[in-house]
Formats: sequence, structure tokens, C-alpha cells
Amino acid sequence: MNNDIISLTVNGKDFREKKIQGKKGQTVLEVFRDNGIPVPTLCHHPKMPPYGGCRLCIVEIENMRGLPPSCTTPATDGMVISTHTERLARVRKTVLELLVAYGDHNCLFCEMNGNCELQNLVYEHGVNTIRFKTDFVPRPKDESNPMIIRDQNKCVLCGRCVRACQNVQVNGVIDVAARGSNSFITTFNNTPLMDSNCVSCGECVQSCPVGALTEKKANGLGRAWETEKVRTTCTYCGVGCQQWLHVKDGRITKVTGVEDGAPNKGRLCVKGRFGYEFIYSEDRLKTPIIKENGGFREASWDEALDLVASKFKEIIAKHGPDAVAGTSSSRSINEDSYQMQKLFRTAFGTNNIDNCARVCHAPTVAGLAKSFGSGAMTNSFSDFAKAKMILVIGCNATEAHPVAGTYLKNAVANGAEMIVADPRRIELADLAALHVPLKVGSDIAFLNAIMNVLINENLYDKEYVASCTDGFEALKAKVMEYPPEKVADIVGVSAEMIRDVARRMASVKPALLVYTLGITEHTCGMNNVMSCANVQMLLGNVGFEGGGVNPIRGQNNVQGACDMGALPNLFPGYQRVDDPKAQEKFKAAWKVKSLPDKPGIMLPEMLEGCATGKIKAFYIFGENLANTEPDIKHVEHCLESAEFLVCQDNFPTETTRFADVIFPAAAWSEDNGTFASSERRVSRVRTVSKAPGIAKPNWWIFRELARRFGQVWESDSGKDLWDNEISVLSPPFAGIKYSRIEEDGLQWPCPTETHPGTPIMHKDGKFTCGRGQFQAIDWTPPAEVPDKEYPFVLCTGRRLYHYHTRTQTGRCEGLNVLLGEETVDMSPQDAKKLNIEHGEFVRVRSRRGEVKVKAKVTDKMQEGNVWMAFHFREGCANWLTNPVFDLVTKTAEYKACAVQVEKIV
Repeated sequence: MNNDIISLTVNGKDFREKKIQGKKGQTVLEVFRDNGIPVPTLCHHPKMPPYGGCRLCIVEIENMRGLPPSCTTPATDGMVISTHTERLARVRKTVLELLVAYGDHNCLFCEMNGNCELQNLVYEHGVNTIRFKTDFVPRPKDESNPMIIRDQNKCVLCGRCVRACQNVQVNGVIDVAARGSNSFITTFNNTPLMDSNCVSCGECVQSCPVGALTEKKANGLGRAWETEKVRTTCTYCGVGCQQWLHVKDGRITKVTGVEDGAPNKGRLCVKGRFGYEFIYSEDRLKTPIIKENGGFREASWDEALDLVASKFKEIIAKHGPDAVAGTSSSRSINEDSYQMQKLFRTAFGTNNIDNCARVCHAPTVAGLAKSFGSGAMTNSFSDFAKAKMILVIGCNATEAHPVAGTYLKNAVANGAEMIVADPRRIELADLAALHVPLKVGSDIAFLNAIMNVLINENLYDKEYVASCTDGFEALKAKVMEYPPEKVADIVGVSAEMIRDVARRMASVKPALLVYTLGITEHTCGMNNVMSCANVQMLLGNVGFEGGGVNPIRGQNNVQGACDMGALPNLFPGYQRVDDPKAQEKFKAAWKVKSLPDKPGIMLPEMLEGCATGKIKAFYIFGENLANTEPDIKHVEHCLESAEFLVCQDNFPTETTRFADVIFPAAAWSEDNGTFASSERRVSRVRTVSKAPGIAKPNWWIFRELARRFGQVWESDSGKDLWDNEISVLSPPFAGIKYSRIEEDGLQWPCPTETHPGTPIMHKDGKFTCGRGQFQAIDWTPPAEVPDKEYPFVLCTGRRLYHYHTRTQTGRCEGLNVLLGEETVDMSPQDAKKLNIEHGEFVRVRSRRGEVKVKAKVTDKMQEGNVWMAFHFREGCANWLTNPVFDLVTKTAEYKACAVQVEKIV
């Protein structure tokens, strides 16, 4: 017998004396919703706290006075409830009349006509006249924000937008002001939305039941009954948010979040909600292009494909297959990366294939594989909100992965303790119980000192260490060399703060660790990753809900590109190219007599090879290397030196300038396929628009090139590729088929078609490799440190409003209004020393180049540090960054180089 089950009797709209069941702790409305009992609401939203404001969900409850709102009334065993009596109907009708009277609700002029909850309720309750005269005074619309229109005259004060902002996104931008009939929703000091601290995530718009908040870009593009909704996966960061694309005549009119879709549960960020129309840009590549006599001309597909095939054959015949190399796209679908690596291995005969994980999370793949046996995020995003203790290190989630950031903020709101270790005082630091402003590049010393304290104070999980791990004694010996007093100067914080972090983390079990590129983009990136793994194994936090080591991937499909084998040492499914069994399996499946069994070279070596002549032909798919690689001047020299360069992209870019042949490719929402998110969730990507001109799906282009090399590839769609090849050849994905991921995706490993997927890896400390492997690691400083000539440390990263301005966000209306140029962020102390005012132009110079940008003076920066991003070409940080690399994974040290800053007079 389950003591948590309660029974209620309901007299409903179309029935009498119906017995239903609920659970203790539920409200009456929640029990109704679980049992399909209709009750009208306006203010209720299932992911927000109850409000009780609209008074439409009122019910009659036997032996209870008045008409209590079902959304705030706790359900108790034995309740007898009526939902649709004549009395309730009269009161609800009166409430609706008052709502209509106190506003401007002319449906003919409203963008929400046909999709308005108030309109539906008015119709349902037969409201056809308004009996009330009011002193309603119209308020002016707020159209200051490029994404959102606020019309207070249509507001019904349901409070959903306020709770969406405060409780879901945890931004706290808006609230209810004044009292009674004078109440209204406002920003702080009643400023226009554009002048507030609104981040334009649009959660308020999606939650609004009427026309008070609408998408500016969607205005006039189509009524609800004119559009269809197509579910897909977001094209930006690695969270993998589920979206509804609202489509009219083959064109996206707006985007909303899938309320019950994992992992985002309806949440989106500003880019995911409003950064969609780049695919309709007139600047899209529409036809193949060939460089001829120093210029570009259009070509047919046959001419362009024949030229590429003949040049590659010529180079391979003369210099061998390892004279060609290529990099796949971490933004395109899995099926495309699978086809590209297959092309290189079967047709070209080389393992010289890589992807942009090389510049971001290659240290994660290698480091976690060495520590745990699998190089992927251990837990799920849903765990973030459930965590009780969180260490955020090298991770600015609220800007780089905003939806993941909301879950971290939810956890704090729910009582979790969060520690943020970051050189900058990022937004999460303002919510943290403790901010550790460590020096750039000091992570290993910091983590070793934490483990020193955990061991010396007997705070680590001895049972877990003994039963689940190897290498403890070597780890112990190493971290004993890092007492807090010694490390304090390296890290830049006190020994007592280090001890405080260790004690706090040991006080709650399990604790969750989150990191991003602040850990990986260093010359010691792989060691940083393994140090994070060391801490979590020492505390016994791996393999449990609310724990684990959780790297958030940067691009939408960087996880998937690695999963598909777009790596120089791995076949799809992380099977080594030098493993004889894997060799035999893939030769049989791909119907070839031989495959290269020597690991290929990595992306930085490919670029250098172009300059030295080792690489004669270079194939770049969906990556703008001339903007994203460190030391742009040198990268451009490498690209210019290539004997034959092929680019496959959606747009002309800084990189396509150097190409001999450019293939026009289908973009996101122009082809069916899958993405794999940070949490290992494989989700569908669907077609809604036709690619422009004669642009083709990427997998088709690779197949056509393979055909010119004598290969016959039968798969003719993303579904064919996944169901009949990828999942068949890759044990981690064997149970994932398109038919199983029509709605929510599945998290690998998923070995069979009945397996539910794996939300938590290494469950209960049972690691993929058997036992977790501690690694004894020494701290090493960044390759370039400040000196007299270059006295500042430059750290780089992403900003909230942009991604790739050349090919995505820069071509989306409104995003350039929210952020239109790059800045160099610096502390007030440094600005004062250099006599620099906020907004003044400065020159930032490194040993490799210089840029002219405006100074952003902010107290979020440490003295001696400056910070920039790479979104805008003219002020791109990669003119300055240092092309030095992690010794194993060849990931560049984007997070640390020495620069000087001077005021431009």
C-alpha cells in the first residue's frame, strides 16, 4: 500500500462522482491535470510556482468555505470537488469580463489572434458583452528592444512573465508594481526594456498567455492557423535545446521552446529563440565556385566535383594519401561528419581527418577517457538543478551556455551551495556562496591544493577510493607537494580560501563539477581535465545523480563530430583506427580491401603542413579557420600556401577567400539528421526550408566525391545513414534509431533497441574502464606570461549575443543591435593607470598582432587581466592569441597570452 496516494471525488463538466487519484503534496489543479480534468486557468504554468492571481481555476470543495483557487489549494485525501457549477460559471464569466474591460483586447489587431488563451476562455464561457465601464487609460507600447514588443494594454496581470523571469531563467528583470487596478508589470525604475538588464531570452514572451508580449521579428508574418510547427534541435551551443520552428510557406516565422522537451523544458536563450533567419540571407552560397585566373566563377556540380576528385587523385598518386587532410564541421549534422571521415578513409586512404573539437574539447575527450574510460560528460543537464553542491570552474555558463546556466541558478534558488572559480566575477559568481578569483592558468595548482587538504584533513571518501579507483598513492604523493600555503601565490588567493573550498566540497555529497573552455584551452588542458576528474573521484562524486564531471561542449554538434569518428585516431563510436578488430569490421562494412591503420595528424599540424608543403590538398568543411584559429596572420599564411584548398560552407567567409573550389552546402533546417549534445543526447534535426540555389546536403557532396573514386554508397538520406550504418557500426549508439527519437533524444551509451539510454555514466563508481584512474599531475604555467613589454594577461571566450557573426548571428536581425562590436574588458584600476575611460578606443597588441577596440571598464575584471572575444573580424582576439598547444591533444592556449594596452590619442 502506497501511503503517498490520495483519492478525490470530482464532479466535473461532463460527469458526476468520478474517483481520481493524486499524490500527497500536489495541489488540486496538479491532480486534475494528471487525470485529464479540465479547469480554466490563465496565471498557472506547470514549470512555475503557483500564483493564484487570475481566479479562473476556482472550484467548490465540500466542507470548505468560498471558492478556493485549485492552483494553490493542497489536495487532501477524501476531497469532494466540483469544477463546473452554475455558480463557478457566473464568477468565471465576471472575471473574464473584467479582464477584457481593463485592457485593449481587440483581437483583429492582435498578433496573438488564434493563439490567445484569454480569447479562447472568453469564447468558451460565452462572454459576448462587457457590462463594466472602466477608467482604463492606454499605456504606450515599449518597442525599444529589437526582439520583444511589450504592450501593457493587453496585459492581464497573470504574473507568468514575472515568474518566468525570476523563477525559470532567474534573471529578475521584471516585477509587478503598484496596487489593485493600477498594477502593471515593470522593469527596475520603470525603464524601457532595452535600458534594463534584460538579456532578451524571450522566456517572458513564451509564457505570456495573451498579446502583451510578442516577438517583434514575427510580427505580421503569419497567424497561428497559417503556420505549422516542426520540432528540431538548436544550432548554437552544446546544450541541445529542443525548438518548435513555426513555419509558413517553407520559411521560419518564429521559434519557441518545446515545453516538455529534454533537456531545456521550453527554455531558450536569445540566440536559440531569435537567431534563426541567417539561413535566408542573400549572401548564402548558392552554386559551386571555382577559382580561375585570380578570381572566382560559378560552376556546375559536375565540373566542381570532377575538378576536386582529379586534383585529389593527382596529389595522392604523386605524394601519397597522407598528403591530403581535412577538418569536418562541428555545426553540421552527425551524418555529414560520418560521411566525411568515411570519404577520407575509404576513398583517399588517410586518417588525416579532424574537427573543431581540436580547438575546444579535445582535452576532455582524451583526459576523461584516460581517467574514466569515456571522454564525455558524465551526467545530464537535469542534474544541474537538483545538485546540492556545485563547483563551477572555468565556465561562464550564463553567456556561453545560457540554458545550462539557468539550471545552475535554479539549483542555488533551491538551496544549493555554489563555488565559482574564475578569474572574472562572472554572473554566476554573484550567486555563489564563494567566488575564488584564481589567476589565469593556475587550475591544476588550485585543484591539487584542494586534494592536499582533503587528504590531510581526512575528508575524502576512503571507501569509494579503495573500491572504485586505482593510483591513489601516486596521487597522494603528488598533491602533498601542493600545500595551500605554497599554492596561494600561484593561484592568487589565500591558503584559508583554498581550505574553505575543500571543506565545503567535502561537506555535501555528491557534489557536481562543471567546466568548459576555461579548463581545456591551455597548454595543460588535458591535465586540467584529469585534475577535475581526480577531485571528483577523491570525493566519491562520480556515478551519482547531482554529481560527476560535466564539461559543456561549445558548439551544437562538437560531441557528435567526435562520436562520428571525425578524429585522426578513431573510427565512429570511439573505436581505434589501429585496432585490428575495428579495422576488419569497418573494411567489411565499407566494402574496401584496406583502411589506413596509422593515426592521422591533428588540425594544427594540418595547417602547418600546408605551409611546409607536407599537406598538398586541404578540405575544410563548415569551419572558418581564418577567424577561429590562434594567430590569424599565420593561419592565413598557411591557407595561402596550400597547393589545393577546398571549402564547403553556407557563406563566403574569411577562409573561403583562399579556396580553389567552394561547395555550397545545405544549412541547419535544410536537411534531416541528428545532433549529439554535451549530455550525449542524440536528437533529431528536421528540414523546414529548401537550400538556396543548387546548394546540396553535405552528405550528398561527400558521396558524389566518393563515387568519383569508385565507391558505391547506398545510403540516400540522414535516416539511412544513421539507421543502417552509424548505429550498426557503433556499439554506443546501437539502440538509437530514428523511430526512437521522434520526440526526446536518447543518451548514449544505448546498446540495444530496448535500452532507455544512459543519463548517468559510471553508475555507482563502476567506470567504463573498470576502475577510475587517478593521475598524478604537476602544475605548469601558461606558455606566455606577462612581462614589462606585455604586462597584461589576455583571456578569450564567447559573449552572450553572438556565435559566428560571419555565418550565423551577425546575419540575424536584432543581435547586432544588442551587441554590435568587440571590446576589451579591463579593470577600473588598470584603466585608471593608463588614463583610459570607458568607451574610448584602445590598441591591444601581442607579439603576433594588434587590434583597435573600445575599452569596457568593469569591476568584473581582475587587475592585470583583460578579456576579449572572437565574434567580430576587426576586433577578433585571434589576431593576438598564441599558437602554442597542449602537448597531447594539440588544443591551443586561447585562454592565456601576454598583451599590452594603450590609449589611442
